[in-house]
Amino acid sequence: MSIFLRVGKVKDEWTDYNNHMNLAYYIHLFDVAWEILLEKFNMGQESAINQKKGTFAVESYTTYNQEVKAGDEVDLNLMFLDHDKKRIIYKLEMIHKEKKYLAATSEILSLYVDLGLRKVIEFEKEKSDIMDSFIEKNKNSFNPGDLHLIKKLKK
Repeated sequence: MSIFLRVGKVKDEWTDYNNHMNLAYYIHLFDVAWEILLEKFNMGQESAINQKKGTFAVESYTTYNQEVKAGDEVDLNLMFLDHDKKRIIYKLEMIHKEKKYLAATSEILSLYVDLGLRKVIEFEKEKSDIMDSFIEKNKNSFNPGDLHLIKKLKK
């Protein structure tokens, strides 16, 4: 199981000479889907602009399981989420909407950053509580498979 975030559609200009989506656009679709959760956790665009705090992705592990082509639609789902005082680890999957196959996964480690100082900081209690509540509510839907970055959390 996983948690649906959004649908993405492969644009013609995202395909390469192999006639499938270029790897940069897999990352783009994952990043756009992740932004939905950042907003829910009060760490998205509004936080970056008004509070000068946001997240920086610092490490990733991505698999490209089966190609997608121009015009294909994909579901982008959350497979896993956890955090410590300064870090978030999450894993997303991309499922071909019509044919239901796994196209790709991406596991990301992000740090929470004071954008004015450009320094890693701890999550405010309010934001940590929002993430904890989300994790508790949805943990039975998580199905991460192998996690490659989980050891980076300092719990």
